[in-house]
Amino acid sequence: MGIYEELEYRGLIKDVSDPSLREKLNKGGMTFYIGTDPTGDSLHIGHFSSFLICKRLKDAGHHPIVLVGGATGLIGDPKPDSERPMITKETVEHNFNCLKEQLTKLFDCEVVNNYDWSKDINFIDFLRDFGKYFNVNYMLSKDIVARRLEAGITYTEFSYMIMQALDFWYLNKYKNVTLQVAGQDQWGNITSGIELIRKKEGKEVYAFTMPLLTKSDGTKFGKTNGKAIWLDRNKTSPYEMYQFFINTEDSKVIDYLKFLTFLSKEEIEELDEKNKLHPELREAHKALARSVISFIHSEEDYLEAEKISQALFSGDIKSLTKEEIEMGFADLDSVDIVENTPLLDLLIKGQIASSKREAREFVKGGAISLNGEKVFDENHLVTKKEAIGGKFIVLRRGKKKYSLAKFN
Repeated sequence: MGIYEELEYRGLIKDVSDPSLREKLNKGGMTFYIGTDPTGDSLHIGHFSSFLICKRLKDAGHHPIVLVGGATGLIGDPKPDSERPMITKETVEHNFNCLKEQLTKLFDCEVVNNYDWSKDINFIDFLRDFGKYFNVNYMLSKDIVARRLEAGITYTEFSYMIMQALDFWYLNKYKNVTLQVAGQDQWGNITSGIELIRKKEGKEVYAFTMPLLTKSDGTKFGKTNGKAIWLDRNKTSPYEMYQFFINTEDSKVIDYLKFLTFLSKEEIEELDEKNKLHPELREAHKALARSVISFIHSEEDYLEAEKISQALFSGDIKSLTKEEIEMGFADLDSVDIVENTPLLDLLIKGQIASSKREAREFVKGGAISLNGEKVFDENHLVTKKEAIGGKFIVLRRGKKKYSLAKFN
């Protein structure tokens, strides 16, 4: 199976500019690029699903270049329903540097900035050297523009297509790039670049798009409770990433294995069978989490995330370190306590119980555990000595109701 067939199996090809691309991809030796604008200082898991194409094609003998758009990021591509807010040059530069570091580390690829070749083009040259090759009717017919016509689109947004086409032209002329890869929503911009190079240089270049990764309801993949899953561990911990993948919909987990991992067809088919026969074991979900977290962070980070998850599920809190407690309870508000805080008061403060009477009943009934151990003494005083790492007290009622307290 060639790389083109491999991509087809994984569902990673949506639109192709020319049928001959199958043979060219299977042969190897193309220089290609994929891009993103630096709208944030970290990539998220949606970016990751696209940028994995760098490694897939690199392993097949192609040369990847990643473009982080310092120029296009100042403009903003047209959103389906509104204009993007402008961000400052300082913010764009900061974001570019952060993304470059992430991309270089993850994919060991060349990273370029379109600001470098766009900043010195004056307005008249832009119109004469590039604008004259674009027919307005042609631009209006592109989905990315057409979907905004009724609501209105600014000239700034309208020009984004030309800027992206200019990028393809520049990279073709000066870095021998003959292939652009992007998400399916960029097809109109990509084909504009192909046309610009054909008209301006008389050369044939190629492109293909990848389907956008979605949930079963059609919404974008990569968010949980409204929060994006970031590749920066300071924004999304490996444990949070683990929980995201472990809780993936059963109906989508095999698609995600194809998109996000390098597991073989045979391995994925075996996991598919296990997922159908014993979905409760979540073996496909664990394989997904292990592959992605190990790639982005490390195998050790995956194992730590799994350990935290198992400890919280079983109640074996004392097996966790202070750092693991912080990671496992990152989304849980903590309460501050002092030495010899009465347990009953802490249960109320941590919203485990609504009153002292109820708190007393929970303790007497054996429903309360402190750092994984049952507490039956209603007069128990919480001390720093029993805190994990001298800092954390984890209270649990039943199996799922947790409260976190900390000594400062």
